[in-house]
Amino acid sequence: MAEGMTSAQRQEHLFKVISSQRFLHKQGLGNEVPFFICPFPASEGLAADDMREGLIRRLANKGIRILDINLYDLSLDILRERDIFDDVLAVEADTDKAELRELLQGVLDPKTHIIPRIAQAINATPHDVIFLSGVGEVYPYIRSHNVLNNLQSTAKDKPTVMFFPGRYTHALATGASLDLFGRLHDDKYYRAFNILNYEV
Repeated sequence: MAEGMTSAQRQEHLFKVISSQRFLHKQGLGNEVPFFICPFPASEGLAADDMREGLIRRLANKGIRILDINLYDLSLDILRERDIFDDVLAVEADTDKAELRELLQGVLDPKTHIIPRIAQAINATPHDVIFLSGVGEVYPYIRSHNVLNNLQSTAKDKPTVMFFPGRYTHALATGASLDLFGRLHDDKYYRAFNILNYEV
């Protein structure tokens, strides 16, 4: 069922799960970090944004506070704060893609720059659940599995849901894989649960 859900079915499932006490109190996870992946077809990117925003409003009506973090917006904020946003734009057209990627990977390193900013938001904003989006927009400068690996020590008190344009697959032979856009199969991450398979 999870694989073939429509956007409306996905929103209904997420609303039911996220508004449940079982989910909010992190029950049934064993000792695993409360990380969840919400995969969706990359072709539904704009619809997924609308669905997420509608979901946040519906959950707010039930008194559930969402800390909504878009990795793309966060990255732009970091570039502006470090006063290099205009410089990056100026050199982008004439810079080799590999060099530009290396530059941005350094400036937007999850461990030293992204996670501390997320930690600030976590500490400053009362919330019950964290939403992470913008994963496709920041590829390949920021990889989703790097964010999740580095976030484990920072965001363990409340459930975190990453909205992921692609597939989250599990195979006995290869483990779990975040397949961005359904095509890139190199991001191994196994500690998250597929929220579309979560039963209330």
